[in-house]
Amino acid sequence: MTDTGSGIPREVLDRIFDPFFTTKPPGKGTGLGLSTAQAILKSHGGFINVYTEMGRGTTFRIYLPAKLEPGAARAEELDSSAPAGNGELILVVDDEPSILEITKGMLEANGYAALTASNGVEALGLYRSSGKNIRATITDLMMPVMDGASTIRELRRLDPSSIIIASSGFGVEHSAGDDPASAATMFLRKPYTAEKLLQVLHEVLHAGTVPPGQQ
Repeated sequence: MTDTGSGIPREVLDRIFDPFFTTKPPGKGTGLGLSTAQAILKSHGGFINVYTEMGRGTTFRIYLPAKLEPGAARAEELDSSAPAGNGELILVVDDEPSILEITKGMLEANGYAALTASNGVEALGLYRSSGKNIRATITDLMMPVMDGASTIRELRRLDPSSIIIASSGFGVEHSAGDDPASAATMFLRKPYTAEKLLQVLHEVLHAGTVPPGQQ
């Protein structure tokens, strides 16, 4: 895919695949398009390259394997220091379709399986049917229909020992008793990178009990 635009400046080029990075004004872009594309390609064993020249345009080239060899479907980790999963099923809850897609892509590209829900009601339905297989839930705190705090409380009622990661662009500023994320196993601040997501998951899945509300 090639255009004849102005090209991408070097200081921007280094970040174009970062989740949530955008040069557009607030409300005009999520910064998830290229990171979503990259995660999807990695999940299929492919990759994407970019070539740009100031004043002449930009070219994106997508590469996919013509034939997958046995065991090749699992992509390499996004970062060698980021711990990969081992097939654990993760439930992702968010009302932003693009965030669901990129997070699912990140997880599947790094050895996890993923289910997605666009609100708390959907999440509870999935948990009732598949809860015994779900190792952890990542839920946004600001959602319509059923917000994150209510979702966390209901998940705790279904399974008091469930691992829940609360996620939001707003920090945890209240006391543990008042903060809606206090019942979660851990808080993950948005925007987050794939490496941060994988590290947090690895910690809560393999490092024992984490104090509620810990960042």
